[in-house]
Amino acid sequence: MSGETVLHVGGASARRPEPDEGYDVVVGHDLSGRLPDVLGESVQRVAVLYAGQLGQLVQPVVDALVDNYDVLALGLPDGEAAKTAPVASDCWEALGEAGFTRSDAVVTVGGGATTDLGGFVAATWLRGVRVVHVPTTVLGMVDAAVGGKTGINTGAGKNLVGSFHEPAGVLCDLDLLGSLPREELVSGLGEVVKCGFIADPVILDLVEATDPADLTAGSAVLRELIERAIRVKIDVVVADLRETGGRDGHPGREVLNYGHTLAHAIERASGYAVRHGEAVAIGSVYVAELANRAGSLDAAVVERHRAAFGRVGLPTGYAGASFEELHEAMKVDKKSRGNQLRFVVLDDVAVPRVLAGPSEHHLREAFAAIGGDR
Repeated sequence: MSGETVLHVGGASARRPEPDEGYDVVVGHDLSGRLPDVLGESVQRVAVLYAGQLGQLVQPVVDALVDNYDVLALGLPDGEAAKTAPVASDCWEALGEAGFTRSDAVVTVGGGATTDLGGFVAATWLRGVRVVHVPTTVLGMVDAAVGGKTGINTGAGKNLVGSFHEPAGVLCDLDLLGSLPREELVSGLGEVVKCGFIADPVILDLVEATDPADLTAGSAVLRELIERAIRVKIDVVVADLRETGGRDGHPGREVLNYGHTLAHAIERASGYAVRHGEAVAIGSVYVAELANRAGSLDAAVVERHRAAFGRVGLPTGYAGASFEELHEAMKVDKKSRGNQLRFVVLDDVAVPRVLAGPSEHHLREAFAAIGGDR
């Protein structure tokens, strides 16, 4: 597969509360030169918010901008350490000192944490300025950069403060994956495999038919997996932009949080030592076990979860924290309503629904099934 793939977000859905022309997600190689066209002529200043460890990877982005804009480069802490109120405040102060107005823009360069923080800064500066995402990880490409969700973490949990702010465009430059550590590439596959279970079984077929060693940055199969996962997210987001609910029993945008209720609790309990995609894999196996105990999911599909996530090198069990600690963390999950936990579960592959208020007995049994205590 060569050339560029352009995937459009927006337009057709009557459920989008603010109809507009939408934006494009471009997948390809050497995409930095596209930035001026995406940003537009009205922009004068561009803040490039980038993950600090990227070093020279951010230079092509800056080079593509300096001839047309005043560029302010702001390095961020690595990973989840970027997603804090003090870091956001530092960015706001820098934008203010540089004189950024509502006609200026932000470009994010980095993984999911950089995209979340940078999108939040753009959403909140002067109540919203233009933002373009240049994700540098698989996770960023298939998840954080698409859909307009932004956020930071608090002591109470992950992504509890945030807003919806759709980008002007997303440039998924596959060349940027070449220097990605293997464990980070594998972590991103957690969100990809999740998309297979909630909406696109072909993703699972590809994973099951491909030698994991062939899932490398330059491989055609990884590109196809990335593009398929992006399409899944686009379809869900266009139908339910602000997570107000789906139709005919479908969870709507909430479906993208499959496995995330336990995943976020694990991330918090581990001090974010467990990567997001790793936690999503564990959390997905957990909700499969939970659905099985609730009588809705066949045991064979539960085992397919273990096999698919495990095949790409992701963990499928967890014993790093007690049930009580994780249960308390899950209670502040964004999907919770009052004291009632809500989980996205499956009745079959690509047949999702919401399970509200499962019994503590089933919650404990499912946790024991992934190696935890009761």
